Amino acid sequence: MTFLSHLITGISLGSIYAIIALGYTMVYGIAKMLNFAHGDVIMVGAYICFFAVSTYGLSPVVGILLAMVVCTILGIVIERLAYKPLRQAPSLAVLITAIGVSWFLQNGAQILWSAAPKVFPAFFTITTTGENGEEVVQNGISLFGNQLNISYVTIFTVLVCVVIMVCLTLFTQNSKMGKAMRACSEDKGAAHLMGINVNATISMTFAIGSALAAIAGVLMCSAYPTLTPTTGSMPGIKAFTAAVFGGIGSIPGAFLGGLLLGLIETFAKAYISTDLSDAIVFLALIVVLLVRPTGLLGKYVPEKV
Repeated sequence: MTFLSHLITGISLGSIYAIIALGYTMVYGIAKMLNFAHGDVIMVGAYICFFAVSTYGLSPVVGILLAMVVCTILGIVIERLAYKPLRQAPSLAVLITAIGVSWFLQNGAQILWSAAPKVFPAFFTITTTGENGEEVVQNGISLFGNQLNISYVTIFTVLVCVVIMVCLTLFTQNSKMGKAMRACSEDKGAAHLMGINVNATISMTFAIGSALAAIAGVLMCSAYPTLTPTTGSMPGIKAFTAAVFGGIGSIPGAFLGGLLLGLIETFAKAYISTDLSDAIVFLALIVVLLVRPTGLLGKYVPEKV
């Protein structure tokens, strides 16, 4: 049962990484840039939901929707102000700008909400009435005579990840905007000549990625309830690793890479060493890239010169 418990934990953690990685891979696949401020958008979404629920007494559903709206607007603003002027700039300039935006968001959060850790409220619980009439709060289900416990947040996280993956795939394959995104991914110049608004398409990509970041922030803080201005930094880096692991630019690759990364990290902590788990994760990435430089599901595209 211990192995099965670690397996479920790894899938849950990997689902969070996968949702975050989807934002990375969509932006890179279409705009060909790495938005390293994506992890801090996660943090902003978690803070918005936290204050909406704990301070203003709104329901968790409203808190999550509000976080998605705020992060969507934030993603569009970041793209318009920081990245759009650098559309033709060298990749190094974009990378430095992304790091600057990340620091700006972290320090802005620290000024607004302080650096003191905040305990995220438990959303995914069910209250029942006990035998003596008292309220009993359940946060999961027990199987095999209480030998295996699965939390509701774990179940919800996996379901949300699968739904998002399916919806994004259908959106990019069948919708007009999704086809425009795929066209821009192939060749932005040719897409522009065909009448596609490239700037609007890239802005929509940032909006979708930022909305996913808000969802990931709420799920992550529900599972690991300590919230600080640097909450999204390490998960953001690991999610970027997951995107590269699965093949950056590929939506199924981000999903697969996130799940595998979560499993590797969980089993490394359980059976090898908690201190070495991060090193093992990045070692696995190096091994995969040595064998498949484009990632597990990435495709090699030769550049014409």
